[in-house]
This record gives sequence, C-alpha cells and structure tokens, in this order.
Amino acid sequence: MNTYNVTLKFEDRKTGPEGRTIKIDASSIAGAIGKATREFVKSLDRKQRFDMNKGLKIEALRVTTEKAEEPKAAEANA
Repeated sequence: MNTYNVTLKFEDRKTGPEGRTIKIDASSIAGAIGKATREFVKSLDRKQRFDMNKGLKIEALRVTTEKAEEPKAAEANA
C-alpha cells in the first residue's frame, strides 16, 4: 500500500475557497482519489455539495517515506 495526500478544493458560496487535505492509504493514485473524494463529500452539507458539483479541484501527491535501506552485503566463505 502507498500513502497519498489528496487535496480537494471548491468554491463555497458564502466563505469562498474551501477545501482540505486528506491522507489516504491505497494501492494506486486512482483508488486514493476515489477514497478521498467519498470521505470529503460525506463531510459536506447539501448546499456545499451543490457548490462542489460546479467545480472540484483535486491534487494528489504520493508520500515518500525516507527509509534508508542498506544493501545486504554478500559474504563468501572460502
């Protein structure tokens, strides 16, 4: 599984630009966008959903983990 930061933004009629960033674990970027969008839409009320349907901006970035992997040295006994 990979971790993605998905940012979803829309123009609210009262408050202007509104959105949030959701951290999602998924196997692909398409799956991450789908999961984040479902979670984001559940948090909106009816009027916000209508505003969101007029235009939703989606940005998705894969989060890289900075793990230092050490190559295993092969030891030969002669």
